[in-house]
Amino acid sequence: MDRGIGSWVTKRAFLGGDRTALVFGEARLTYLDLDRRTDQLARGLRELGVRRGDRVAALVVNSPAFLETMLATAKLGAVFVPMNLRLTAGEVGYLLADSGADVIVSSAPLTPVARAALAEPGVRVRTRLVAAVDGPRVDLEPGELDFEQLVIGHEARPLGTDVDGGDLSMLMYTSGTTGHPKGAMLTHDNHLWNALNTLSVGRGLRESDVTVTVAPMFHIGGLGVHTLPLLYVGGTNVLMAAFDPARTLAAMARERATVQFMVPAMWAALTTVRDFDSYDLSALELAVSGGAPCPLTVIDFFAGKGLPFQEGFGMTETAPLVSVLDIDHVKEKAGSIGRTVFHVEARIVDEDDRDVPVDQVGELVLRGRNLFVGYWGLPEATAEAFRGGWFHTGDLGRIDGSGFITLVDRKKDMIISGGENVYPIEVEQVLYRHEAVREVAVIGVPDQRWGETPLAIVALAPGAAADPDALIAYTRERLAHFKCPTRVELLDELPRNATGKILKTELRRRYGGDARALQR
Repeated sequence: MDRGIGSWVTKRAFLGGDRTALVFGEARLTYLDLDRRTDQLARGLRELGVRRGDRVAALVVNSPAFLETMLATAKLGAVFVPMNLRLTAGEVGYLLADSGADVIVSSAPLTPVARAALAEPGVRVRTRLVAAVDGPRVDLEPGELDFEQLVIGHEARPLGTDVDGGDLSMLMYTSGTTGHPKGAMLTHDNHLWNALNTLSVGRGLRESDVTVTVAPMFHIGGLGVHTLPLLYVGGTNVLMAAFDPARTLAAMARERATVQFMVPAMWAALTTVRDFDSYDLSALELAVSGGAPCPLTVIDFFAGKGLPFQEGFGMTETAPLVSVLDIDHVKEKAGSIGRTVFHVEARIVDEDDRDVPVDQVGELVLRGRNLFVGYWGLPEATAEAFRGGWFHTGDLGRIDGSGFITLVDRKKDMIISGGENVYPIEVEQVLYRHEAVREVAVIGVPDQRWGETPLAIVALAPGAAADPDALIAYTRERLAHFKCPTRVELLDELPRNATGKILKTELRRRYGGDARALQR
């Protein structure tokens, strides 16, 4: 029996094939359309030699082509490898070589990068598809095939592949900013249990739900928070190839979005749209932020608009949902990542993997059916991560008596100043409360007296002014002095990766800190 994610659209096509699955620009695909097109694409890929276990890479913007490639790959029992759109040719080449990808699908404007990546060491790609989904077509080079022609050139008939839930469905590469990224091996059942976890939280998801998928789907948040779970329940995904604050609000209003996920930088950008109140968001029942701590000023903005706002925490390795800070506690427990979802267990442990007392800091470890099965080609790293049968996240945190988890930082981000532990997130959350601060990152930099000292890099809100000494004084009124930055640097923008996370490694290089940070 097919228990893979490719079967989800087949079952939805049977139960309600005329329901809208995807919206992209003027195009609308029903579940019946999506099931047929992915059957056609699967047949085309099989004719090109793709077999069970083969890797199919995608350098594709948010679009039907992205999801069609993923679902057709799943129907074949092959393995989907989504890639970050901002990578250089060398970085794409590394992922192609590391995964052993046999096929690459690229959006037309990204095809030059895909072509250049083929020359990198170890790349063995034999099939190249070009999808003209987000702009003008490109002239195909010898050996390249047109994605749409491959789809329409094959019969819309199921392959009948027997896919087991424990089979590998995708390699989702972590957005590591030091060393090479690692391929997290996610199974079909990992995605299923993530969907079940999503359904178990608060209002859950319904067949009538609509979301605007604007967070990039090559990232587990963009794919796993609402997009895949909505395909499971039969909802509608409105796909946007690129983020623009006003266009995103317009899509949410036009399509009557009921649930919405974005990273904090995106939510913050919406608050700057001058005519925000002219967009009708009355259908929105749930706004979710994740990927990084959301500034309290942003939460306050949406609460002031009467929009239900909550935060979620997840990782690439957990497909992604781990915990939720629900609407009822998002202000009261600000700074927490909430409580674990129904089918995830969490502990806080010391260096010897022993439980620490309530409210004591230790490493967050997890267990659940949504957790990945290891890192591709890295058995030693896998064994280390899963020692004792629990996944070691590398996050330092504490759990209170009510089960709310507060992360204090990445294990390798902690600053040790004069023998005292300083957790940058704690300092950042204080600075985010300052009315002039739009975004902030705190890193440790070398100090002759203390070994390390906190440095705060701040981007100010539009039109705001703040003196660095005044910001330091602000923190000293609210935190123990050893935790406070001894220096503040002002930037127009903080460097971010394609998923909106602040690149602390880049800031360390720029300001003389070490390069210890690992980012989820």
